[in-house]
Amino acid sequence: MSIEEVATPSRMHIAPSPHIAAKESVTHIMLWVVGALMPVTAIAIYHMGWVAGRVILAGIITCLVSEWAWNALRKKPQTLGDGSALVTGLLLALVMPPYTPVWIVIAGGIVAIILAKQIFGGLGWNIFNPALVGRAVALLSWISVMAQLKPFPGGWYSALSMDAVGEYDAINGATRLAIAASDRMAGGAYNFDMAAQYGPLLFKNLEGSIGEVSGAALIVGGLVLILKGIVDWRIPVGYIGSVALLSYFFGSDPIFNVLAGGVLIGAFFMATDYVTSPVSRAGRLLFGIGCGTFNVIARFYGPMPEATTFAILFMNGLAPLIDRAFVPRVFGWEAKPDGK
Repeated sequence: MSIEEVATPSRMHIAPSPHIAAKESVTHIMLWVVGALMPVTAIAIYHMGWVAGRVILAGIITCLVSEWAWNALRKKPQTLGDGSALVTGLLLALVMPPYTPVWIVIAGGIVAIILAKQIFGGLGWNIFNPALVGRAVALLSWISVMAQLKPFPGGWYSALSMDAVGEYDAINGATRLAIAASDRMAGGAYNFDMAAQYGPLLFKNLEGSIGEVSGAALIVGGLVLILKGIVDWRIPVGYIGSVALLSYFFGSDPIFNVLAGGVLIGAFFMATDYVTSPVSRAGRLLFGIGCGTFNVIARFYGPMPEATTFAILFMNGLAPLIDRAFVPRVFGWEAKPDGK
C-alpha cells in the first residue's frame, strides 16, 4: 500500500506585517478611512470650488493608475481592490495647496505609489507613509509653488469659470503659522490674537492645504475611526497632547497650535497608518509623542513654520526601533545574565 501526496490549494495566505486582528478586511478599513475623510473633502470643495476638486481628482486618479500600471508591468495580481491606492491619492491631495498645478500632483502621486510603496514590495512593506513622501518630494522640488498658496477670491463662480485666474499662476500670502513664526523671530511677541483664529481654523480656513479647511471635520472623522476601532487612540492623543503641552511650554497658544497647520490631519490620518507606525501599544503612544515633539521643535526653531510632513516621516524611520524596544516579553521567559 502506497501513500500518495495529493497537492491541495492552500487556504492560508501569509501577508506582510503588520497582522491586524480585526473583523474588517483591509478593503473595509480603507473604505472607513475614505468615509472619515469625506466631511473635510466636501467642505473643501464647497469653499474652494473646482480648484480643490481637480487636485483631489488628479491625486486619486494618478495613484490608481500608477498602482494598476505597476502591477500590469510586473505581471503581478492587481491590488486596486484593497483601497490603499485610493486612500493614498485622497490623502496626497488633501495635503496639497488648492492651486497646486495638476502636473505637480501627478508627480507626487507617481512618487507616492511607485517609489514610496511599490519599490519596497507593495502594501505592508513600505517604511514611510506614501502620501507624505509624495508631498515631501513635491515640496522640496517645487517649494516656490507649494509654499503658502491661497485660493483665489470669488467663490464658486470664479473657481468654476476660472475668471479670477487671469494672468496669475497663484496668489501667495502668509498663513497664520507664518505670521506667528515671523512674530517669534521679531522678538517673541505675538501681534495677532490667536484665540480669534479658533473659529476660522475649525470651520473655514482658506489658507494652507486643502485638508486644513476645517479642523472640526477632521476631528469628527478621526473620532469616528477611533470609536470604530480602526485607529488606536494612543497615536493621535500622544501627538496632539505633546503639541499642546510643548506649545504652552514655549509660551504659545496650545489650541491654536493644534488647530493650525497639518497637526490634525497628521495625527488622525497620517501617523496612524498601520504599516508605518509601531505595533505595540506603548510604542504607539511614544510614536505619537515623538511626532508632536518633532513637529513643535521644527515649527518653533526650524526654517519652515509647518513641519508635520517631516515630523511623521522622521518617526516612520524610527518605528522599527520603537517596536524592537517594546517587544513584549514571552510568558514564562526569564532573562539570564549570559543573554541565553
